[in-house]
Amino acid sequence: MARKILVTGAFGLAGSDLVPALQKKFGKNNVYALGNKTIPSDFDGNLVTGDVRDKSSLERIIKTHKITDVYHLAGLLSVGGEKDPELAWDVNINGLRNVLELSRIYKFKIFWPSSIAAFGPTTPKVKTPQHTSIEPTTIYGITKLTGELLLQYYFKRWGVDGRSLRYPGLIGYKAPPGDGTTEYSVHIFYGLLKENRYSAFLKKDARLPMMYIDDAIRGTIELMEAPASKISVRTSYNFSAINFTPEELADEIKKLYPTFKCAFDPDPIKQAIADSWPESIDDSVARKDWGWKHEFTLPKMTNVMIVGLKKKLGK
Repeated sequence: MARKILVTGAFGLAGSDLVPALQKKFGKNNVYALGNKTIPSDFDGNLVTGDVRDKSSLERIIKTHKITDVYHLAGLLSVGGEKDPELAWDVNINGLRNVLELSRIYKFKIFWPSSIAAFGPTTPKVKTPQHTSIEPTTIYGITKLTGELLLQYYFKRWGVDGRSLRYPGLIGYKAPPGDGTTEYSVHIFYGLLKENRYSAFLKKDARLPMMYIDDAIRGTIELMEAPASKISVRTSYNFSAINFTPEELADEIKKLYPTFKCAFDPDPIKQAIADSWPESIDDSVARKDWGWKHEFTLPKMTNVMIVGLKKKLGK
């Protein structure tokens, strides 16, 4: 049977790169991008519209297109979640439950992204292990922890094949940067190319786990393609590549643009969120189970971001 893939949140930071990667691997006609409010006018592919909170419309899409795999990316991020906790719970949890319930009936495979936001102040900050104290302090983190437990429950109770990665901060240029805590790492490149300056909303020494989007997309697809027998974690895998501070990223940019100016003006809400997260992640279980390896270093990521964004902005 041909694979038929649905991606929710298809036009966000991860979806904007995941959809073309899936189209390339499985064929454009076999990938369906679910959009709600932010649908680019130049999208080339199968477009379906809907809201992940509307179970009946999701069911209609899944039945009509005989969906075999769902990459469920739709959700509110950390800062947006703090602005509207009720909406964050509704989208992040009720949307996920709809997908899980439909998978129980229609037997499709699920990918759902968790996050380093699932961790909290009691989590070891350096080389955070796969199994550790998890006490998130943001509504976003609480929804991620809840989602991890739901995935495990649906697997153990009904055999639903849900897979997950605890995404670090993701860096890419195809989608506009949002209001996530780590997205200073995308905004900074816009500041560079538009004004040759940027004011970071985190402290200069706020070290966080990060990953270039190409690594994240490749790892996501590799996890979904791994045999079920290789998957030992049914909550969410630790998933890591590089870690750096805003100052270290600015210094890397200055190697290429010596006149670039970067100031540091921490936003209290965003900095408090960053302070509750780890500095580095131990993802040895993912590397052992299904062969995860990252490819992008900080210098390589910086160069690719500048080249890609210059092309996008016509610079």
